[in-house]
Amino acid sequence: MSWEKRERVIALMAIMVAVSAVGSEGVIICNVSLSKLMACKPAATPPKPTPPTKECCEGLSHADFACLCTYKDSPLLPSLGIDPNLALKVPAKCNLPKPPC
Repeated sequence: MSWEKRERVIALMAIMVAVSAVGSEGVIICNVSLSKLMACKPAATPPKPTPPTKECCEGLSHADFACLCTYKDSPLLPSLGIDPNLALKVPAKCNLPKPPC
């Protein structure tokens, strides 16, 4: 495993530990609370993604998309049932700019 992948895995594990310790409201990822990111999960879950909720779109309106792009190839997304390609389409469905990745 490359050093970059190890760093991502370690970072994601740290996030998961933090979530279990303080709850999802206290965790911020790329300027979005984890709870608002998880509100977007149904919009990025195959086989029939739903339209993004107001909570999802509100969270994404503050997101650092370049930062979120760093998670695009993360093994965590598929393990949560999230399709990275569908996830990249969610901002447009919220009338937000397309992520730069």
